[in-house]
Amino acid sequence: MKTVEFTLVGGDVLRGGVLEQGTLSISEGHVSDEPRKRRIDARGFRILPGIVDIHGDGFERHLAPRRGAMTDMRAGIASAEADLASNGITTAIMAQFYSWEGGLRSPEFARKFLNALSVTRDEHLTDMRPQLRIETHMMDDYTDMLALIAEHNIGYVVFNDHIPHKRLDEGRKPPRLTGTALKSGRSPEAHLAMMKGLHDRRDDVPAALAAFAAQLIAQGRLIGSHDDHTAAERAEFHAMGAQISEFPETQDAAQAARDTGGSIILGAPNVMRGGSHAGNVSAVDLIRDGLCDALASDYHYPALRQSIAKLVEQNACGFASGWALLSEGPARILGLDDRGTLDTGKRADILVEESATGRIAATISAGRITYLQGTFAERLFAS
Repeated sequence: MKTVEFTLVGGDVLRGGVLEQGTLSISEGHVSDEPRKRRIDARGFRILPGIVDIHGDGFERHLAPRRGAMTDMRAGIASAEADLASNGITTAIMAQFYSWEGGLRSPEFARKFLNALSVTRDEHLTDMRPQLRIETHMMDDYTDMLALIAEHNIGYVVFNDHIPHKRLDEGRKPPRLTGTALKSGRSPEAHLAMMKGLHDRRDDVPAALAAFAAQLIAQGRLIGSHDDHTAAERAEFHAMGAQISEFPETQDAAQAARDTGGSIILGAPNVMRGGSHAGNVSAVDLIRDGLCDALASDYHYPALRQSIAKLVEQNACGFASGWALLSEGPARILGLDDRGTLDTGKRADILVEESATGRIAATISAGRITYLQGTFAERLFAS
C-alpha cells in the first residue's frame, strides 16, 4: 500500500517534549524535514506520536466474543486492528496467555491465535506483535513454549502465576471454581486436582524458571514479570534477567524495579478507575512518584488516551510527559528506536486529534492511514 506524502500545517505538534504550533512532513513512511508539495491545513488539531501499546488483551473480544461465535480468526484479527486504529494505536503488543486456565488462555487457543496472526501479517497496517504470557508452574510445557516462541519469533515473554496458592495451602476451594473449570473444559474436580498438582511442585519452579529465562535471554527475548507483589518477588525476577515489571501491585515492588534499573509498566484502566480493580496500589500515585515508564491498555484500548487527561487533571504529570508514557517510553522498553517520537527520520506513526473535543481524527502507521474521519478527512480529500 502506498504511503501518504504531505505536510501538515498549522497544527499543534508534540515534538521534543513541547506541544506547539508547527508543521510536520511525511515522506516514504517517515517523518521528513523536507516540506512536501501537498499541504494539509491542520489548524485546530494536535499532531501526536502514535501510541505504542505495550500490553493489551482487548483483542480477545474480537476473536471470541461468545463461545463458538467466531469461527474465522482472520476476521477477528481484522476487527481488532480496526479497534486499535480507532484508538490511535500504531504498534500493539498482543498479550496472549499460555495457561492451565483454559479457554482463551489455553495453549490450544494460543497456538490458533499465533498462527492466525502470522498468516495475516502482510494484511496488517498496524504493527501487531505477539507477547506470550506464560504460567510459571507449567514446567512440563517449557519445551513446547520455547518451540512456539521460536516459531513465531515472539520478542517479549512475561511470567505470570495465577494459582491461588494461599487458598490451596489453607485447604479451601478457590473462588469461582465451577465457572473456571467449565471454561477450561474440565470438571470442577479435575480442575481442582490439576491446580493442586501444580501448586505442590512450587518448590521446583524457581530453578526451572531461571533456566528457562536464561534460554529466552540467550535467544534475544525480552522477559518480564506480571503483578509483582513484593520487593523480594521483583528481586527474584530481576536476578533471572526479567527487567520489565508489568503492573506491580505495591509501591515496594515498583520501587524495587526502579532501584534495580528495571522498567515499570502500569495499566491505563487503573488510572481511569483511580486505583486497581483488585485493590492494589494506585497507578496515579506511582506515576506521581516517578515509578512508571509506560502505560498499557491492559484490557481497554480507549483508556490509554483517556488516562493522560486524567493524569494532567490530577497534577500527576504534564501532557507531554504523560504522552511519552504512551509512545516514547514503551518504544524504548521494546527496543523500537525507530518510533515513539516525531523526530525527523522516525516512522510516520502519527495520531491526529481534534484539539477542542479530543476525538481522534486520523491514525497513520508508517505513513499509511489506518483511521480517518470528520473535518480532517474533509480537508485531506479537498487538498
